[in-house]
Amino acid sequence: MKIRQTDVAVIGTGTAGMNAYRAAKAAGKSAIVIESGVYGTTCARVGCMPSKLLIAAAEAAHAVHEAPGFGVHIDGKLRVDGKEVMRRVRSERDRFVGFILDAVEAYPEEDKIQGFARFVSDTVLEVDDHTRIEAKAVVIATGSTPVVFDMFKPLGDRLIVNDDVFYWDDLPRRVAVFGPGVIGLELGQALSRLGVQIRMFGVQGLLGGISDAEVRADALAAFQSEFYLDTDAKVEKLERIGDEVEITFIDLDGKTVVERFDYVLAATGRRPNVAGLGLEKTRAKLDDRGMPSFNNKTMQIDDLPIFIAGDVNNQVPLLHEASDEGRIAGGNAASYPEVRPGHRRMPVAVVFSDPQIAIIGGGRADLEEGSFVTGAVSFDDQGRSRVMRKNRGRLHVYADRDSGRFLGAEMAGPAAEHIAHLLSWAAQQKLTISQMLDMPFYHPVVEEGLRTALRDAQAQLELARSEAKAV
Repeated sequence: MKIRQTDVAVIGTGTAGMNAYRAAKAAGKSAIVIESGVYGTTCARVGCMPSKLLIAAAEAAHAVHEAPGFGVHIDGKLRVDGKEVMRRVRSERDRFVGFILDAVEAYPEEDKIQGFARFVSDTVLEVDDHTRIEAKAVVIATGSTPVVFDMFKPLGDRLIVNDDVFYWDDLPRRVAVFGPGVIGLELGQALSRLGVQIRMFGVQGLLGGISDAEVRADALAAFQSEFYLDTDAKVEKLERIGDEVEITFIDLDGKTVVERFDYVLAATGRRPNVAGLGLEKTRAKLDDRGMPSFNNKTMQIDDLPIFIAGDVNNQVPLLHEASDEGRIAGGNAASYPEVRPGHRRMPVAVVFSDPQIAIIGGGRADLEEGSFVTGAVSFDDQGRSRVMRKNRGRLHVYADRDSGRFLGAEMAGPAAEHIAHLLSWAAQQKLTISQMLDMPFYHPVVEEGLRTALRDAQAQLELARSEAKAV
């Protein structure tokens, strides 16, 4: 077995792994990256980029469908060529992946090892049966994989996960989606707008990560106006019959329905890739799922020379978070035993559905009842939104009752991806509602809806202060 020595060993070449490697090299240390599969990030290959390509095609089809609402009529019938749609998705996806491959290929050959890494001790790894790596510190950046519950496994190749969608040559006719989270909503709605019959099933009323009941209700109504969606579904039976899946469920009217589908898309979450890493051979304290505890500011596991970054740590599976975590982990691995907290940004998450969903900070779920006020706006009658026929959804902004500081927001509505950035910047800067209202708002723009919500929050803050004085 070949023996290699290095300052930092990085397991995984996704977004977090690549950033950890760059950080270690920038610190002047030697580094090795180990990859058991293909090079390329989840985002570029089967995540955010190909999903947005599918969504872009769906938006084009939807725009044609909605055109008569503006008095614009298209002669003839809308035709979606599934093969052409998927050809562009795959082609552009491969282009994005190509950029990642170019970046990894530019690494010195001696810095790259192909194979599955397992811990022998805190800083010693064995890669398959060919290489033993003795490092001063290790970064785990092995990503995650989709969760597939046992109930789906008898469906065989009629069961798919989001990864599989982007290898289709053509669009199917009927797909049942389990899980109205980020992945399920984005892919399910896109497929629906491209002419695929969609049934979407959820549990416990969950929808797109929204914790604010009123925002969630408005979002649910908008989605249900387009496709079948039950966020508290009662599915009685799933059975594979030939090349189809037969599902028996109780519909929203309480009736028993039996329908067949070409595929079942399981969008029921992702699991950290820690199985088989041999973490039990290290001094890391593991929970009952085999996950180590770590400091989310330094990315260090316990007080060990082991760091964990990206989707594998099961915190916030977003590219920008993985990028930051990789940079912090790689930098601290390079400087170990000197470890410093890294800069963490205000949390922001976006679902690229229509209406879009945005959560700034931890959302309502992170706030203590009675400690904040809520400013609200409905987009039903918001000017620019009505002009664009995008007048669906609601925005809630949250402010600290005592200081007036903006704490976060939840939104389902138009232009949420852009408004989310404004709000996350404001939250990170610890602005008050009053300071935010002093900022410019152009007319006519969707952001005027944000101003309405801020004014509502300001009025409630003033009322709370007057009530406090009266007491």
